[in-house]
Amino acid sequence: MPRGDGTGPLGSGRGDGTGKRGRGRGGGFAQGPGGSCICPLCRKEIPHEYGKPCNLMRCPECGSPLTRKIPA
Repeated sequence: MPRGDGTGPLGSGRGDGTGKRGRGRGGGFAQGPGGSCICPLCRKEIPHEYGKPCNLMRCPECGSPLTRKIPA
């Protein structure tokens, strides 16, 4: 029986640290290369640039942060 000093019985687990983690199928945040970025205030729409999140870009008309618009 363990006494808190590391002298207890050895465990029976694999111990390789390969537990199932992650966001699962289709659960990531990236939305692919298509679509466009749109301003929630003035509705100005610009093409999405690959590798550049819309929410880090500013509207060229009013300066508001953009959001992603996915093609239907």
